[in-house]
Amino acid sequence: MEKSGLGSLDHHELQRVALLYRQTAADLSALRQDSSGGSYARYLSELLSRAHNSIYGSTRSERSALPRFFLSTFPIVFRRNLNFTVAALALFLLAAVVGIALTLYDPDFSAEVLGPQMIRTIEHHEMWTHSVVAMAPVASSSIMTNNIAVAIMMFSSGILAGTGTIVLTLFNGLLIGVVGTACWNNDMSLQLWSFVAPHGVLELPAIFIAAGAGLRLGYGLLFPGYLPRRQSIVKAGKEAVQLLLGVVPILVIAGVIEGFVSPSNLPITLKFGFAAAIATLFVMYLFVPIQGEKKAQPEVAVSAAI
Repeated sequence: MEKSGLGSLDHHELQRVALLYRQTAADLSALRQDSSGGSYARYLSELLSRAHNSIYGSTRSERSALPRFFLSTFPIVFRRNLNFTVAALALFLLAAVVGIALTLYDPDFSAEVLGPQMIRTIEHHEMWTHSVVAMAPVASSSIMTNNIAVAIMMFSSGILAGTGTIVLTLFNGLLIGVVGTACWNNDMSLQLWSFVAPHGVLELPAIFIAAGAGLRLGYGLLFPGYLPRRQSIVKAGKEAVQLLLGVVPILVIAGVIEGFVSPSNLPITLKFGFAAAIATLFVMYLFVPIQGEKKAQPEVAVSAAI
């Protein structure tokens, strides 16, 4: 282990390390109570020190910890909590359908939700992205900040037993349904979705993942299962924070695309092609395990057990 690190051990060897570490610590504690066991105590103390450095020192000082989190840990945690992200997506789509139905039934409903100024812009067949094109760097930064703030709100409101996350998800779904229908009523659907597609294939899933993190937090609070409620909240909070941290760089990338690519004069077909390529890469990143990923999971688990 000292020579090649924890990564050189298989699952059963890692479990063995955890067991031996605890047993040796117990033996050392017993020997220290016996004056005749001084030499053995010194030997076990040195052995435990070496084991501790090999187990904890390498994992804490490893420079690859941050890349490994985004390349391996975040996708693993995402797949483990996929049902919460799917639940957030379902709530979003349900609210979007309601927004579509209400706008089709009563066109004035869109004005109440979007405001008269935006409705006038849509009725004049104009997009509201001119300011983004004129000030792309500043607008991109503002978009990133806003998206990250929304993600944080989605996550943090989960502490209210998930109700805050549910309300925010429903509101955003309703909003996209109203906007989409208002643009469709004014023959602007192609303009709208060609603008949304390049960055939306990253931004919307990232928001769903952040909402899933909030739901995970609420679920840990309401349904602790066999765990004490406090321990359940701690576990849920850890996974929810990992999900939130994982979407931050995704939202940064989406903000750059929204500031420079989405409102540009690129051909519509090129925009949709770009969106399809980004979506494919994103799905592969989330769902295709990287080489050695399965081996990394026992390492973390055994280190925590020790």
